[in-house]
Amino acid sequence: MTNGRTIGTAALGDGGPEVGVQGLGCMGMSFAYGPADADASRATLERALELGVTLFDTADAYGAGDNERFLAPFFGAHRDEVVVATKFALAIPPDDPARRVIRNDAPYIRQAVEASLKRLDVDVIDLYYMHRRDVNVPIEETVGVMAELVREGKVKQLGLSEVTAGELRAAHGVHPIAAVQSEWSLFSRDIEAKVVPAARELGVTLVPYSPLGRGFLTGSFADADRDLTADDFRRRMPRFTGGNAAANAALLEPLRTVAVAHEASLGQIALAWVHQRAEVHGLPVVPIPGTRRPARVEENTAATRITLTEEELALLDPVAEKVAGPRYADMTFTSAGRE
Repeated sequence: MTNGRTIGTAALGDGGPEVGVQGLGCMGMSFAYGPADADASRATLERALELGVTLFDTADAYGAGDNERFLAPFFGAHRDEVVVATKFALAIPPDDPARRVIRNDAPYIRQAVEASLKRLDVDVIDLYYMHRRDVNVPIEETVGVMAELVREGKVKQLGLSEVTAGELRAAHGVHPIAAVQSEWSLFSRDIEAKVVPAARELGVTLVPYSPLGRGFLTGSFADADRDLTADDFRRRMPRFTGGNAAANAALLEPLRTVAVAHEASLGQIALAWVHQRAEVHGLPVVPIPGTRRPARVEENTAATRITLTEEELALLDPVAEKVAGPRYADMTFTSAGRE
């Protein structure tokens, strides 16, 4: 299908700025998905902006700060055109760089924001997320510190990632929350039960990460152990190996049927489904599929112009309930694990 040069927009939070209705997840450009080509990644960033993508998502934990450093020149060259989103909470112990420890305490947040500002080489972070929830720290305290960052001019808007509906409401009572980032795709729909209704009620934008099921919904791999490099973290995710992978690969057949009807790719149908959640649930939805290739970002943004019929949506609807395996080996770090 023909790639257009622009995409629509959506509000980032109640009364917040307009951003491209599809963002870009930048993690894979320097972390998690095996070797990356820096030149191709830089070209992808530029092409995404040309197509109307303005929300660029990173985190301090991606490559122990390397992802933020990689993005800094691009942000500097286009500072007035982009919305910079980054996250704190996954601390890296100095004696064990492979581990991540969840921290939501005030000293850590203040240390983290200063470090991110320096790595990103920006004066203010447009959207600052709590990456994961430390249940030992009241969320009101965490958001209270984040609100101080807004008052100090270091952060413009606040976001939360993988929080329950109750945690979102408690946080919003302290300071307006612009966005909630959680996994949401044809394979992962647990947030629809409680988190999405709470976000709609509070005027919070949903930012789905992994809307392509970490690439599985595109058909680009069928078994992580067989198809992916040894350093790809998807090899540690239950859905993508062994019997689970085989069972889940069979679930792509309805996507193939719909893709043929639209002369589209599997990934475009998966993304179109996520985009139509905005209409189905009545709130802004800005998915952030990740890619490291300009051609792929063209393909992904073209999905914003695909409208699935009621019959096609009904065909895709049963997929999630048939998925084998949880989205993480340890679900306690997700909203579904605490809801």
